[in-house]
Amino acid sequence: MSLALVRHYGKRCNNFSVISKSYSTLFKDAKSAEFVAAAGSVDSIPKLHGLPEVIVTGRANSGKSTLFNTVLGRKALLHTSKKAGRTRELNFFRVGAEPGKLILVDAPGYGARGRPEWGEMFDKYIETRKELRRVYILFNGKHSLNNFDIQMLSHLSRSLLSERGTQPFTLQSVITKADCIPADKISSVITKMRKDIWQAAPLCLPPIVTSAEMSPPFGIDEVRRNIAEACGLLRDGR
Repeated sequence: MSLALVRHYGKRCNNFSVISKSYSTLFKDAKSAEFVAAAGSVDSIPKLHGLPEVIVTGRANSGKSTLFNTVLGRKALLHTSKKAGRTRELNFFRVGAEPGKLILVDAPGYGARGRPEWGEMFDKYIETRKELRRVYILFNGKHSLNNFDIQMLSHLSRSLLSERGTQPFTLQSVITKADCIPADKISSVITKMRKDIWQAAPLCLPPIVTSAEMSPPFGIDEVRRNIAEACGLLRDGR
């Protein structure tokens, strides 16, 4: 589709403005991001060093690894594969020069290719992880939300408020592969996806529209700024 159209409409959805890039130092040195731990079961979820954490989830074909490799400025830090569903553990990555500024957690995909034990591990993590600041849920722009997506949004929405009425973490939606949406449908597709997300999870933050395959990639700075904001790492509130 027209890349110019993606950028034009995506900027409207992402509410782009002239913003400070103080957050960019987090991602300036790609070599400073590195794998630190993996958990294949509830009992093996690691205790790290108290850094703020964000976790990424999505259906098996949502493009999690491709997008966040781009966000981190790496080609293969997070494992990518043409075969969906290759992530089978919670993988923890430190971002920022040692000792690091934050931890990004890559979760196994949910949906038809998901496994009950992956869901149990994910739920245990979000229920007990005091360092968790934001959950990122990704949706492939080539496909509308399906029942698995709606169920996951509803599930996460119920977790956003504790029994004491506090909000332990926030939820951010991301639309990936925007370049794959037909040019004549981009407005209607993204509008419908925004509506479906809001109906399933009213407290979910409006989606950031992205494409990791465009040249240059689109929406990446917005995701980076969003992560920094979630982790309290923006200077001067910008």
